[in-house]
Amino acid sequence: MSKRKKEEPIYYMGEMEKQSRLLLDQTKKTMEDMESYYPTLLKDRSIEEVEKEVEGRKASLKRAKKNVLKAYELLFDISDELSGRWADIVSASKKGFRKRKINAEVDLFESRTNPFAKGINIYKILWIIFIGSFAGVIIEMAWCLLKNGYLESRRGMVWGPFNFLYGAGAALLSIFLYRFRNHGQWVSFLGGMVVGSVLEYVCSWGQEMILGSRSWDYSNVPFNINGRICLLYSVFWGILGVVWIKRIFPMVSSLIQRIPGKIGKPLTWILVAFFSIDLAVSGVAVWRWSKRLEGKPPVNAVTAFVDKRFDDERMERIFPNMVFGNE
Repeated sequence: MSKRKKEEPIYYMGEMEKQSRLLLDQTKKTMEDMESYYPTLLKDRSIEEVEKEVEGRKASLKRAKKNVLKAYELLFDISDELSGRWADIVSASKKGFRKRKINAEVDLFESRTNPFAKGINIYKILWIIFIGSFAGVIIEMAWCLLKNGYLESRRGMVWGPFNFLYGAGAALLSIFLYRFRNHGQWVSFLGGMVVGSVLEYVCSWGQEMILGSRSWDYSNVPFNINGRICLLYSVFWGILGVVWIKRIFPMVSSLIQRIPGKIGKPLTWILVAFFSIDLAVSGVAVWRWSKRLEGKPPVNAVTAFVDKRFDDERMERIFPNMVFGNE
């Protein structure tokens, strides 16, 4: 004789669960009602009369099904968010670890203080780009030092230790994953894979189309697409998505919250102006570098100034891993 599975005790029953039990009972009753309705379809009645009746019942059941499916989606969302919030609280409060910031705390603080960079508004996004562009370069340089034993430039712009790709990646991850910041990690992982891979592919394609150069090539890595992205780095992007939105984003948001609004707003647009000029000059400098490699001399005073200010030696120091199509 098989043993009956012992039911777990119910410590809490919400109104939603009570209503769901009523819905289940009503669904069973509907099935019984339909069993008694089916024989009436065989009665001697006109097809037109019966068809109208059947179509009405079908439409009613279809609407009920849509409502139930929508309710299921909402309940799944609510349940996943509750699990995600609690997992964040438990993880941040583990013994042996210093209590870290979590998204729920950031949300609560922002709702009470209304800072200039609230939620995922334009100010928050721009500051994430600034911080991500700087932090990405520092982290990759440190990784190069640990891995290879030497420091090498990982900059993507001619002025300052900035790489716009890192900042743009952090901003896109924030924008697309913000909705799920308090949910489980699985959705952040999948979102990170998609967002990071698309960004990497578009940037690689754009750089090659506009400047004729490539800063990375995964052609020798398994499961790659045109050498621009590969499965291995897509998985890394997924892991980064989780780490970013669960661990780094709350810390970055807390850091930005410390900037007074009177200072933060004008400073934001000053940095936007600097980054815009830096990106434009960087693009022109790389373009002239590629033309010099093709043996094309400057055609006017501007290109001559660029060649003098950003000669081959300087460009090689800034972008040591850049490869051009003519090489």
